[in-house]
Amino acid sequence: MQTKTLKRLMLATLLVGVSNLACAAEITVSAAASLTNAFKEIAQNYQAQYPDAKVSLNFAASGALLQQIAKGAPVDVFASADQETMDAAEKQGLVMASDRHDFVRNALVLIEPADSKIAIKRLDDLNQANIKRIAIGNPASVPVGRYTMQALETAKLWPALESKTISTQNVRQSLDYVARNEVDAGFVYATDAAIMKDKVKVVLEIPTATVISYPVARIKNSANAEEAKRFINYLLSAPGQTVLTKYGFKKG
Repeated sequence: MQTKTLKRLMLATLLVGVSNLACAAEITVSAAASLTNAFKEIAQNYQAQYPDAKVSLNFAASGALLQQIAKGAPVDVFASADQETMDAAEKQGLVMASDRHDFVRNALVLIEPADSKIAIKRLDDLNQANIKRIAIGNPASVPVGRYTMQALETAKLWPALESKTISTQNVRQSLDYVARNEVDAGFVYATDAAIMKDKVKVVLEIPTATVISYPVARIKNSANAEEAKRFINYLLSAPGQTVLTKYGFKKG
C-alpha cells in the first residue's frame, strides 16, 4: 500500500512539473533596429515580472523583418518603425487591424561626426563640395530611409544629393558609419543619435510630412497568442512606456 501511495505521489509531482513547463511561454519579438536598446531593457523587465515567460528578440530594418515573417519565420510580435510596413503586413494577412497599436513616436535628425568641422545649418548645406558621403537607410526597406527621401524630395534636394548617398541596411548602420567617420553626415532617428552623444552630433531636426509613429501587433498565426498579447499590453503599460521615454521616444 505504501509503495502504491509513493508511486502516486511521484506521478503527481511529475505531472505538476510537466504542467509548469507547459505554462512557460516563449515568444519571438521582431522589432525595428531603432528599438534595440529600449526593447532589450523592456524584455529584461518583463521577464523579471513574469518569470514563466521568455522573450527572444530579433532586430533589423522593418522591411527586412516583414519579409522574414512573410516567409514563415516563427514570430509572435512585430514592432515596425512606420505605418507603411505594418499596413503591408495587414494586407498580406499577417496581422489583424484589431491587434495593431501605436505605441511611440520619433523624430528624424541629421547628424555628423562629433569632431566634424563642416558647418551644416540647413539641408541646403549638404550640397557643399566637402560633403561627399551621406548615410541614408535604403528607402526600399528601411523606414528612416523613406522618411529621409521624402523630406529631401520636399526640399527639392533629392536629385542633387542622390549620388552622394550611401545606402544602409538599417538605421543603426547609418549611425555607425557617422560615428566611425566613414561618412560626412547621415540621417537617423533622434533616439539613435542620443545613444552615441560622444561620437555624433545632431545638426538639424528634419520636418517630416507624416508623423513617425511606431505600431506593434501580434502575428495572426502566433503559436503563443496569449503571451504575445501580454507582452504588447506590457509595452503599452506605464512600466513599458517609462523605458521607452528613457531612451528618448515620445508617447504614441
